[in-house]
Amino acid sequence: MANGPTIADYRVMTDEQLTLTLRDLEKDIFNLRFKSVTERLDTPTEIKKHRRDIARIKTLQREREIKKEKANG
Repeated sequence: MANGPTIADYRVMTDEQLTLTLRDLEKDIFNLRFKSVTERLDTPTEIKKHRRDIARIKTLQREREIKKEKANG
């Protein structure tokens, strides 16, 4: 169904890799939004896919943060 990375793909990444991927996705979504205003996008669903990937990464980061808090406290 999905052509991009899945949640399982993100789970095997380190925290640093997740942060870099998140930064890249946010940069891409900004460029896609800018492009959508100035011209027609080749794949209009790309913004939606990026938003979902960003949500997946942020969810994973929060899960890891909670896990660390429980381990320390």
